[in-house]
Amino acid sequence: MLWKEIRSWAKNKGYETIKDKDDGKYYWAKLDSNDPTASGVATSVGKLATAIFNHMTDNKWVEHQKQYQENLEIKKAEVSDY
Repeated sequence: MLWKEIRSWAKNKGYETIKDKDDGKYYWAKLDSNDPTASGVATSVGKLATAIFNHMTDNKWVEHQKQYQENLEIKKAEVSDY
């Protein structure tokens, strides 16, 4: 994923994103929202997209994402055993 693509997608969905070149972090916030959970910090473009997606879907897919990540780690461990 490219930063420009995620920034454009987020803006289209009503989010503002900022890339801090000094610390390499990505900041995001829902525009016109007083909700304190409508903002955050991510350490990569992928994590930025995930955080915004999870906010948009009210964390509906978080459990699925965790399970997918666990399965991916298990598969990587199995491959490295050979």
